[in-house]
Amino acid sequence: MKRTAWNTELGFGGLVLGGAALQHCIKGLRLMRALAPEVTPVLCATVLLFSLGCSRPSATSPSTPKATASGAAIVESSGGKQTAEVGTPLAQPVVVQVNDEQGNAVTGALVVIRGPNGTYLDPAVGLTDSSGQFTSNVSLGTIPGRYQLTASTTTKAGKTVDLKIEEIALGYQEMLGSQLNDQYCARCHNQESTPERVSNYDNLEVKPHPFTEGETLNKMTDADLTAIISHGGPALNKSPLMAPYGYTLSKSEIQALIAYIRMVSDPPYGAPGIVYAQK
Repeated sequence: MKRTAWNTELGFGGLVLGGAALQHCIKGLRLMRALAPEVTPVLCATVLLFSLGCSRPSATSPSTPKATASGAAIVESSGGKQTAEVGTPLAQPVVVQVNDEQGNAVTGALVVIRGPNGTYLDPAVGLTDSSGQFTSNVSLGTIPGRYQLTASTTTKAGKTVDLKIEEIALGYQEMLGSQLNDQYCARCHNQESTPERVSNYDNLEVKPHPFTEGETLNKMTDADLTAIISHGGPALNKSPLMAPYGYTLSKSEIQALIAYIRMVSDPPYGAPGIVYAQK
């Protein structure tokens, strides 16, 4: 997978250069530095870039295909709310669809996807296919947290329509918690069965809370979660079907499991100390 959003230009601080402009910038930078050594390279480069009219890719850029149609709305088809280790590709591509006013798929509409710093998109721009869909492979950055992608298209009236898509990057502690969840918790707390794991959720009289159920779990403190994981449901006057894991998991493993629960919570858990990816 190419690890660049724009593959025909070179970017500096959010600006992009084609080959000819880049050569002019390099020559000018060397001259300016020779004439004024006390001026910092960053200042020189900034002055030259703007003086040459360098800009972000536009609809007329060679790297941006020309739309042959326009839609009225853009919706998510698949790929949202995935989790992956920091710096790695998502398991599934992100797929969006452009529809017209009647909800019919539009072929040939331009779609642009953007993300926070460190996010790699392949491709980041393109036209919808015969089913009205645009597909992009996404790799998340190296900072654990929530990554908000924005997919955009333009209507016939020239209005930009945006779609927000959220993905989650897990750091080392959250990845350990994810593995512990798969090993000990998912059989009851996850309603979906897989060939590797048959869910026990429907067999329980008192249904366990899925770890994504932020409406409930966000109200519980870390101390509450530690108590119920360590000593079972009765520790918080909950169902005794929740078994104690205090002799199975170490203190650091329980903390990792809680970190994972906090990260995948929906709505997000907003306690201080959680790092969210920034643009």
